[in-house]
Amino acid sequence: MDDTTDHRRRVEQRGLWFDELEIGVVYVHRPGRTVSEADNTLFTTLTMNTQALHLDEAWSATQPFGRRLVNSLFTLSTLVGLSVSQLTQGTTVANLGFSDVRFPVPVFHGDTLYAETTVLDKRLSDSRPGQGVVTFEHTARNQHGEVAAVAVRSALMLRSDSASASASASASASASASDVGR
Repeated sequence: MDDTTDHRRRVEQRGLWFDELEIGVVYVHRPGRTVSEADNTLFTTLTMNTQALHLDEAWSATQPFGRRLVNSLFTLSTLVGLSVSQLTQGTTVANLGFSDVRFPVPVFHGDTLYAETTVLDKRLSDSRPGQGVVTFEHTARNQHGEVAAVAVRSALMLRSDSASASASASASASASASDVGR
């Protein structure tokens, strides 16, 4: 059965529109993500980061933490990634920047990261109608509840009325195209 003969209502997973995000609300993202040695090694080598703290177990054993550390940029990527399905899937236009990034405790192979996001601020875009700028504070905690990473991120987000206007324009274009040849 294809979409043209199936008339059931369809719901596609998406993030939240600019106008659905509320300042001060904490959005809790689940499930968490357990970090493996393979994750760390692959990410580290893909990004050409030859830091021995991520790759060399024997050498890392002689360092202050006594073992390899998970690449902090993998931690940051995972932190933001954990928020996508709930907050920004299909509703973001672009990341505008990161600030106040910190890693209070190290992440090790086998640690599980859990994330939450607080909306710190939002404003309508002055230059892009139908869009707004949202400031998120993302926080990752490990399985012990310790804060492992924090990052403030600004993102350009779509407003819900811009999506309906876009869908209407698309539907109108499709209807016009289907009338051709009649």
